[in-house]
Amino acid sequence: MSAGEPGRYRAGQTALLAKAAEAEPLVGHWRQRFDPSAAAGVPAHVTVLFPFLDADLVSASVIGDLTALIAGHSPLTVRFDGCGRFPDVLYLAPDPTGPLRALTESVAARWPEAPPYGGQFAEVVPHLTVAHGQPSGVFDEVEAELADRLPVSATISSVSLYVSDGQRWRCHTEFPMLGASGTTSVSASNRSIGSCARSGSPMWGQTLTAVRPSAQRFTT
Repeated sequence: MSAGEPGRYRAGQTALLAKAAEAEPLVGHWRQRFDPSAAAGVPAHVTVLFPFLDADLVSASVIGDLTALIAGHSPLTVRFDGCGRFPDVLYLAPDPTGPLRALTESVAARWPEAPPYGGQFAEVVPHLTVAHGQPSGVFDEVEAELADRLPVSATISSVSLYVSDGQRWRCHTEFPMLGASGTTSVSASNRSIGSCARSGSPMWGQTLTAVRPSAQRFTT
């Protein structure tokens, strides 16, 4: 999720992220310096879908559908062996990519009105952004520093719904990936993790607008 400076995010925007906690010690320092989304509260992650539905449209029904859809996907361990680049992004490349692509495709198929990155790209490449909008020399420096500390592996066992207030992103709900056990095990896994509520817990029942300080629109 690389949308530039924190102020460029719009109040009420949402994102679905697969957090990669084990990668944070490796990339956190660089992300704080060179990825504005980190300063806005976004942890190391692989984006599942951004932007998702506007917060005003994320109803209890949408939460329920997300819970069931994501529960059908199995947890996975991804390995980051090296870096890749887009024109304005340096990223860690995960392996395998198939399950991550499947997550994105399944959510986008359910909500075709919210295509990945607003439909800007013909192909969506799973990635973990390390630096964004920096000169190529910065990318070269960061990549060289990371090379000696790779590979790193991360376990992805849930997808988190993040909500922007226009300046900061906050985790609102976490949807566990349960694989073959599917929705039959959702209730057994409901527990709060960090600032997120597991889907199905009392906390997620609050409306998303409750976490928005205002309806102010920010420049993009």
